[in-house]
Amino acid sequence: MNMKRSNQMKMLSILLLSAMLAAGCSSNAANTSNTAATTTTDAATTASANQTSDSASDAAVELASANAAEQADFDENDSLTAWSADSATTIAFSSASATVTGGGAKAVGGVVTISTAGTYVVSGMITDGQLVVDAPDDADVHIVLNGVQITNNDGAAIYVKEAGKAIVTLQEGTDNRLIDGATYADTSEDAPTAALFSKGDLTINGTGKLAVTGSANDGITSKDDLKIMSGTITVNASDDGLVGKDLVAAKDGLVTVKAGGDGVKTTNDTDADKGYVAITGGTFHIASEKDGIQAATSILIADGIFEIISGGGNTKSTKTHEEQFGGRGFPGQTQAQTETTASTDESESSSAKGLKGAANVAIAGGSFSIDAADDAIHSNANIAITGGQYRIASGDDGIHADTALAISDGTIVVTTSYEGIESANIAISGGEIHIAASDDGVNVGGGNDSSGAAGGDMFAATDGMLNISGGYLYVNADGDGLDSNGSVVMSGGTAIVNGPTTNGNGPLDYNGTFEQSGGTLVAAGSAGMAQAPSDTSKQLALMMTFPSTLEAGTLVSVTDNNGKTIATFQPAKSFSSFVFSSASLSSGEQYTIATGGSVSGGAATEGYAEGGTVSGSTKVLAFEMGEKVTYVNESGVTTAPSGFGGGGGRGMGGGGRGGMRGTPPTDMPNGGTPPADMPSGGTPSTDMPEGGQTNG
Repeated sequence: MNMKRSNQMKMLSILLLSAMLAAGCSSNAANTSNTAATTTTDAATTASANQTSDSASDAAVELASANAAEQADFDENDSLTAWSADSATTIAFSSASATVTGGGAKAVGGVVTISTAGTYVVSGMITDGQLVVDAPDDADVHIVLNGVQITNNDGAAIYVKEAGKAIVTLQEGTDNRLIDGATYADTSEDAPTAALFSKGDLTINGTGKLAVTGSANDGITSKDDLKIMSGTITVNASDDGLVGKDLVAAKDGLVTVKAGGDGVKTTNDTDADKGYVAITGGTFHIASEKDGIQAATSILIADGIFEIISGGGNTKSTKTHEEQFGGRGFPGQTQAQTETTASTDESESSSAKGLKGAANVAIAGGSFSIDAADDAIHSNANIAITGGQYRIASGDDGIHADTALAISDGTIVVTTSYEGIESANIAISGGEIHIAASDDGVNVGGGNDSSGAAGGDMFAATDGMLNISGGYLYVNADGDGLDSNGSVVMSGGTAIVNGPTTNGNGPLDYNGTFEQSGGTLVAAGSAGMAQAPSDTSKQLALMMTFPSTLEAGTLVSVTDNNGKTIATFQPAKSFSSFVFSSASLSSGEQYTIATGGSVSGGAATEGYAEGGTVSGSTKVLAFEMGEKVTYVNESGVTTAPSGFGGGGGRGMGGGGRGGMRGTPPTDMPNGGTPPADMPSGGTPSTDMPEGGQTNG
């Protein structure tokens, strides 16, 4: 078993490596003790920043599917449902007693004990009884629930005390119910803690129905592996719904869980090759007060349908996000997040995430609807998304990985979040991503479940990387649109950014460099902290600073000297800056920027279109495109803003922004005066660390 799972661990390393290579991630991810994370990081650091491979992405999807099935380790007898009346022992409960017909089991009052391997068909109803399995540790015990209701007023309804494996079959066409007591007579350390409790491997299969009420603690628990092969299973538990110490695996079935604790979880966090949740199919409806699905190590999902509400949903979030200086931010600031637990090391009791992996999360497919008070999808190491459909509402981050996040396929819609996606390193090579965030849309530099690097110079670049090599990314953010405490590399894909509207943040925000060699970038928002790609980019870009703020929905158009429309954009928020980079721009060519009017023709996508015919617009200026990044205002070509504005990066890599170290440009709103919505008119707080520096 250990050797097999060790090999499966290597498969996970390959899966994550493939996903990161497909996303072209070349950043230095933080080292972790997890084998998969280390393998991924070492290999990813050697990859070219522009390496994009459809075959690698396809391979990642296949590996995710294969790995989930391998980790689930479905055995032949996990599918055992057949039985014969001639060879099976029957157990019939009635009121306060039971009758056993056949060998291998004995009834004493309302308690039936199975002592040998074999098949046992159970029916009837008992108001205070129990089914116990106490067989040799190599015995496979097949229990067929054939229309039975077992209530135990002071313990587990079914207690597998000893066996090699217990296989519970839900007989076709039957309704079965297990109810435990609110308090247990046995309160010893090894006592059962669930209505259906097994100290060994437990498998549930069949096409019948099972309703489990966990009045005292959990609904269904295995102290080894728990596997769901099929059936309609409903669990209502005062604490956790489904628990497998070493593994929870699911192949099919309809599972509905209402839990006062976690919905589905594993607990073995000491063995690196155990503690997995591996799902290859099935439908899950989970409403949990804590985490929806939690793995002590990693979550692997190949397919399935998931509807998860954790912690009461995003509107019930108890997270607080204390923003320094009392406003949206300060030049270069990444907002400091303080949780009500006053600790970034969340205790089990404070976590209300949708999907949570203590190690990695790898998802190849499936349909996900997640409404979480905390992060919707969370990993303490890496996340690889290689397919699937996601609709996410979060009281904190939509998707968060401490070390690295790679997205190569799938459709992700984050309808509500504090920050949309966050990790120390993010690589996007494919898929379709839509983000709405009350702070940053995409944030590189979070890690450790906090929204920013702890301490240090707010302008100092980290080694984190946002790498966009493909796919479609749409951001509507109240904070920074694309935020990297390190650098940004863009070689392909489309990124459309709306917001922010206040001058303490910018549509683009990076501390190192923003190297763009391909793809289409459109960003509109406030001008006080606006940045453009770095001057060292291979692809041309323009940045327009308007003399006043324009209303949301105002059309901005870029046309060439022949009147051909290069691009149009209708921002979703009010804006005073506009950044555009595309392969359609040419050095030395004349372009015109106009506002207002309407556009017909062209394929518009969320406000952005290439081509088409613009009518009724007002010309702002005509200018000649330079050889790098061209900065313009209503007067014509100008230079990269310094001080509060930004052009090439804040740190040593860009020679632009510099925050308080520069002079505000005269073409800023308010004539260069720091934004009025900053405390003390833009003066740094006297209680800032290091004489005016803030956390970055």
